[in-house]
Amino acid sequence: MNLPRPLRRLLPASVSASLLRLAAAFLGLFALALTLAPAVRQRSLLPLAELRWAHWLGVVVWVLALFWLDRRTREALPNRDPFIIPVAGLLAGWGLLTIWRLTFEFGLRQTAWLAVSCALFVLALRYRERILPLLRRYKYVWLLAGLLITALTFLFGTNPSGIGPDLWLGCCGLYFQPSELLKLLLIIYLAAYLADRQPLMTGLLPLLAPTAVMTGAVLLLLMVQRDLGTAWVFVFIYTILIYIAAGRRRVLLASALVLVLAMVAGYELVGLVHARIDSWLNPWVDPTNRSYQIVQALMAIAAGGMFGRGPGLGSPGFVPVAHSDFIYTSIVEESGLLGAIALLALVAFLVVRALRISLHARDAYQRYLAIGLAAYIASQSLLIIGGNIRMLPLTGVTLPFVSYGGSSMLISFFALLLLCLVSHDGVHRSAPVLNSRPTLIIAGLLLGAFALAAAITGWWGVVRGPDLLTRTDNARRGLSDRYVWRGALLDRDYQPLSRTGGSAGDYTREYVQTSLGNVLGYSHPQFGQSGLEDGLDPILRGEERQPAWGLWLNHILYGRPSPGLDVQLSLDLELTLHSMDALEGQRGAAVVMDAASGEVLALASQPGFSAASLSDDWQSLLASQDSPLLNRAVQGAYPPGGVLGPWLLAAARSQNTLPQAPAETAYVLNELALECTRPPLASDDWDALVEAACPGALAQLGLALGEKNLMDLYTQLGLYSAPDVPLRQPAFSAPASLPRPGEAATGQAGMLVSPLQLARVAATLSNGGQLPAAQLALAVKDASGEWQPYAEPAAAQPVLSSAAAFSQAQRLAAADAPIWEMSAYAFGTNGRRYAWYLAGSLSRGDQPARVIAVLLEDSSTPRAISIGRAILLTALGE
Repeated sequence: MNLPRPLRRLLPASVSASLLRLAAAFLGLFALALTLAPAVRQRSLLPLAELRWAHWLGVVVWVLALFWLDRRTREALPNRDPFIIPVAGLLAGWGLLTIWRLTFEFGLRQTAWLAVSCALFVLALRYRERILPLLRRYKYVWLLAGLLITALTFLFGTNPSGIGPDLWLGCCGLYFQPSELLKLLLIIYLAAYLADRQPLMTGLLPLLAPTAVMTGAVLLLLMVQRDLGTAWVFVFIYTILIYIAAGRRRVLLASALVLVLAMVAGYELVGLVHARIDSWLNPWVDPTNRSYQIVQALMAIAAGGMFGRGPGLGSPGFVPVAHSDFIYTSIVEESGLLGAIALLALVAFLVVRALRISLHARDAYQRYLAIGLAAYIASQSLLIIGGNIRMLPLTGVTLPFVSYGGSSMLISFFALLLLCLVSHDGVHRSAPVLNSRPTLIIAGLLLGAFALAAAITGWWGVVRGPDLLTRTDNARRGLSDRYVWRGALLDRDYQPLSRTGGSAGDYTREYVQTSLGNVLGYSHPQFGQSGLEDGLDPILRGEERQPAWGLWLNHILYGRPSPGLDVQLSLDLELTLHSMDALEGQRGAAVVMDAASGEVLALASQPGFSAASLSDDWQSLLASQDSPLLNRAVQGAYPPGGVLGPWLLAAARSQNTLPQAPAETAYVLNELALECTRPPLASDDWDALVEAACPGALAQLGLALGEKNLMDLYTQLGLYSAPDVPLRQPAFSAPASLPRPGEAATGQAGMLVSPLQLARVAATLSNGGQLPAAQLALAVKDASGEWQPYAEPAAAQPVLSSAAAFSQAQRLAAADAPIWEMSAYAFGTNGRRYAWYLAGSLSRGDQPARVIAVLLEDSSTPRAISIGRAILLTALGE
């Protein structure tokens, strides 16, 4: 009868061919994307020779092999399940192209193994009537032979990678892993034994004893081999088959208990198990050594996000063994969470079809065989995927049909052959299933496990992804910088401080001002980021301040952000370099600020480093006791000592709480005798005592202000909060209370501040009592080339009255310069002495107000005064 063509395509004989055509279309598009990936990475047209072409050999072999296999199977087994070959073929093709994308050599080998596997599959179809009975009849022979071949690895075993246990046999580039074959032989043995003996037995113990002995022998062999992943697969297969045969849930509970006990025992007794469980429980403790693989795998998933980087556009090669143990993360990085769900759905569908085949099997033997094969595919898939995403401890097994490995590919296709045989035999001669409930329970549990794997993948890829991608050990950021233009850092006059040079694929960061390393920071593929390169990274990298459509388009087309944007800083380059020179030979920092606007005009820290030579100097920089990587101006935290005296005095005067001058100018704090920074000009004059930074006088002011007023003053001065600038800073926080306000007023009772904070404090005396918000980034050059404000500047906060600020500045006025100044010592808990210098311009008409804060470690206040004056007078044009 001639049926219409559309109807013929719906018949079982043609469903597999139609599905294979869809799979071929998907793989063709995938291969085309891989070919164009080099041009997409560089965002330019490339000569044909520079594109990728080798993987098309794999596509051609896949098309010829799979369509030939499907055609022969339709002819030999017309009643077989029409879905399993297309699904397995799609998985094999997806894995094949992923391997080609990672490495040419392994891609070529996997292509050859795919061809051999399909050829042996077709060859075996000639003996389709004999295979299942032959396997059943000689079950003991097959299992013992598998044990013997596996045992030969003790004598002749090798490892092609040169790392890990010797689990392979072979040489000269051809290797076979006997434990892969042993999995199928155990399934065949258990299926045949249970089918032959179960009708003759009653109770669970007679069913368990003989099978447990043989399975135990297999597990013992694998444990001695240290092939722990395969041992887990065997336990899973054994549990499922015994549960299906016995129909008792206690089998599942007992097996779960045994696995937990085995894990605990292995953790205590076996070093390899101990290390893997530690890496599973907390990989962040040792991310560069024992947990390197799993941490990098999670970063690969995070890089994929929801939609993936695109075929050929990710960096899956950063994960060790990405073509085998971690091929799942390789796929997820370039196809995203959607690709992960698709892959998991394909594997789960294959498992469900195998379970369905078992329900329609010809007899008990074939039913158990199909269930065992479903358990094999599910357990091995969940183990390796679960290990990749921290759902389970990591085990070294392959992902069936997908991972690289000739042994795995051969056994996977042999399992596929057995499923085809069972499904064909059971269509018209299926035996009635007395109790299908255990099979349905297993199906539900396995589907739940695959759904959980998808949810955990989404957790790492979407929820935790942004945090993981900012880790300094994420090498993908450095690689991305080679292909995406990174914005420049410019000073207030648009002079470049750091910028990008080179061409796409070879972009490098150029540090124009090499002496400003600990101010500007660095962006390095190995050492991560610091300074302004870190704080402004989302803008410089092109991830923020971009049109939404541009971000989306670049992510879809290139798997990367848009070209980065330039940022104008408030820094005056000449003044900053002058400040760095003035601090040469010191351990210290200087901050120059516009008192009215809060713009940071100079930021200097010494000793410094050159970001241009970071790779050569890294170890010596880390070993240096001078901490050259530290930006002392912002990241340093020091006791202020007596330098805050003028603000304490102004507050006491404004609140009319100024007491009589104390008789004792010194102060003893925790057995440390604190003295005046310099002898006061008059011991009964508050201005003289404060200018001399006498701790006894400051303590008296603290007692006069009281706990609440002192806390309010320090809070208003911003001493308990970090200035809002794009730089990492210490975590400043207000104490719950100040029970000893006298001690707190000395600036030595646990308070720590940065030079940047004290520069803002100094600004209040030159800005009419107003505390400005610090500004370090002024503008961003948007995608259209227009400069836009970095942020709307926050309004200044009143701390002192204008009259009080003017009066206090005049009392601190220098005799030989148009500035006010204050200097003092402070002492750290380690006994180290710090010298502070605060100064600012006096109000003189329309002249801009400038202030400075200088901090020197283990130095003198005269030295701090000399350095600070020279910088401030330069800033004022004096």
